Amino acid sequence: MPVQPILRYPHPVLKKLCNRVEKIDQCIHDLIQDLVDTMHEGPGSVGVAASQIGVTLRVCVVDVSKNRHGKENNHGLLRMINPEITDRSGSATMREGCMSVPDYTGDVDRATEITLQFSEPDGTRRELTASGFEAVAIQHEMDHLDGVLFLDRVTSIKTGLFRRKNY
Repeated sequence: MPVQPILRYPHPVLKKLCNRVEKIDQCIHDLIQDLVDTMHEGPGSVGVAASQIGVTLRVCVVDVSKNRHGKENNHGLLRMINPEITDRSGSATMREGCMSVPDYTGDVDRATEITLQFSEPDGTRRELTASGFEAVAIQHEMDHLDGVLFLDRVTSIKTGLFRRKNY
């Protein structure tokens, strides 16, 4: 499947609440493959949400296994349909970046451990607990499904937002 262009802030689709997927069909399978291909093509990308490629459905992918922060603690490639966080604990501030906001990074407070449920592409319902960098990446991508960007969660616009030197 083709790599899709990433929408950039302030594109209005990035602020939209995404709709639940009612039926997993070939269009959803194609969307997931587009998300995976787009994530792998992005510079240092560990996830992509459907809204970032202009599709307002609750679908996202995350894979931190090749990133130095997630290499030791991950579930591999997660293809998530209608993900929901059911529990969260801990808190840490981490620097986040986003392909939709390529010129900035920011310090964001996130839960350090989450439990979530989602549907797999084959329709199987799955529950897992993620921690550390993987938990942060999942929360970041799920925020996109709610029309929330990391910019909305930066700890301080004055001291927690940074212009990216290179991308």
